[in-house]
Amino acid sequence: MFSNRFARYAATAVAAATAVGVMTVLSAATASAAASGTITFSPGSGADTSVFNVETSGVCPANDTYIDATISGGGFPANAVAINKEPVSVLTATQTGYEIAISNNLRQLATNYAVTKLDPNASGQTPYTIDVQCIPALGNTVGADFAGQLTFTSETAWSSASSTPTTTTLGLAPTSPVSFGSQVTLTATVNPAAAGSVTFFDGATALNATPVAVANGTASYQTSSLAVGAHTITAAFTSTDANFANSTSAASTYTVGQAGPVATTTSLVSTPGSAQVAGGNVDLTASVQPATAAGSVTFMDGATSLGTVAVSNGSAVFNTTALALGSHSLTASFVPTNTTAYGSSASPAVPFTVTKYVPPTATETITTTVDAGSLNISVPTGQVSLPDPALNSNGTLFTTSGSLETVTVTDNRAGNPGWTASGLATAFAQTGGSVQISAENLGWTPGTPTGSAGQTLTTGPSVAPANGVAASDNGALGLSQSRTLVSAASGAGLGTAKIGATLALNVPTTTTAGTYQSTLTLTVI
Repeated sequence: MFSNRFARYAATAVAAATAVGVMTVLSAATASAAASGTITFSPGSGADTSVFNVETSGVCPANDTYIDATISGGGFPANAVAINKEPVSVLTATQTGYEIAISNNLRQLATNYAVTKLDPNASGQTPYTIDVQCIPALGNTVGADFAGQLTFTSETAWSSASSTPTTTTLGLAPTSPVSFGSQVTLTATVNPAAAGSVTFFDGATALNATPVAVANGTASYQTSSLAVGAHTITAAFTSTDANFANSTSAASTYTVGQAGPVATTTSLVSTPGSAQVAGGNVDLTASVQPATAAGSVTFMDGATSLGTVAVSNGSAVFNTTALALGSHSLTASFVPTNTTAYGSSASPAVPFTVTKYVPPTATETITTTVDAGSLNISVPTGQVSLPDPALNSNGTLFTTSGSLETVTVTDNRAGNPGWTASGLATAFAQTGGSVQISAENLGWTPGTPTGSAGQTLTTGPSVAPANGVAASDNGALGLSQSRTLVSAASGAGLGTAKIGATLALNVPTTTTAGTYQSTLTLTVI
């Protein structure tokens, strides 16, 4: 593949490079010999700024391991460089010769050689020849020459001699002259019927923003926008088939006269169709024909103007929620901006009724289920460590005391029945031993509880510990029996209560040393 050959080597051929202590030798293009083969262009036509490929009809002789190329014609100087000396080994081989990708364009090549016009006489028939020549590594003896010709069909478009020429003819209906606003049909006929598209021009201005595809050799476009005056109309065919060239029709003069204002028609549609409740939205849509008529539409309710809206692409829309109760006769009147070009028109009356708004009704059955709720009691960790017992002043008991972890009672039960929280302790058992301390020796003093608004809480009585009774004692003292910590009255128990107590333990002096544990079960009912 070649990369930017035109720009690189054309610039090399025309540049003069001198500097102190430096000598640059420019390679001259090989003089063209008589062609021994041809080149074809792919695509067969294009723009002056587009790139293309060329393919030789044969290969170079074995001793000619390089190629170069020249371009001639138009304003190019003799032996203008198109491709400088390149090894054949970099070319892409085809079944018959070489494919050479030209990654620059003819406009850039012309710029490099100060060629200002590629179709200097605006003839659409300016030819250029590209010669691809086979040469040895040393010297410029041409072993084979492959030539091809392309022709600029305009200042910016070319086709190759390998493309079949086409002709484009233009037809206009109705025949000139016509009145302003008349619909004109432009038909281009392409011969041969090649694939491609047609753009219709009024002078240098394209009439169709999107080119029209050629079907069965013809392409048509309709317009009613031609201004008053004389027009120069052409049809330019652009081929999409490399085997066929582009072509442009001869210019046709077409005259549009001002014979009088073009009649218009106006129609009106209401949405909703015929009725709406008071305060409801009503859309009034006016359609004006021809759609090219510029102006405005005034929407009327009888003799009362509702509003005026500019016409856009043949349509004007007005919205209102202010129509009064009762019957209405709605119309739309078109007034043209240019009264010499288009006439005024009014729509037939559209009957419309506005009715009183009647609010709709509906019923709903509301159901709810009251859950039974729950009563819960909890403590943070369930662990209380009492200080080591100490001998009392009388020397008769070991005593210790501490605080019960805060007890939380939460009640969200239906019916608000109230509740009672109580505690019951087991005997203290020696860890790793068999000695016990009676639960009768453990007592408490309930603290002042805190609760939610609406709760009525009553603290249970203090429970004194027994005076160091033996583990075998079967009495009912202390916390060996269930004791009330706090209670909430019926109707005043819902919410969360926090309860505390001070614990007191008396240990007989006969108790052996060790660690003792009791389980205090807290219950709320």
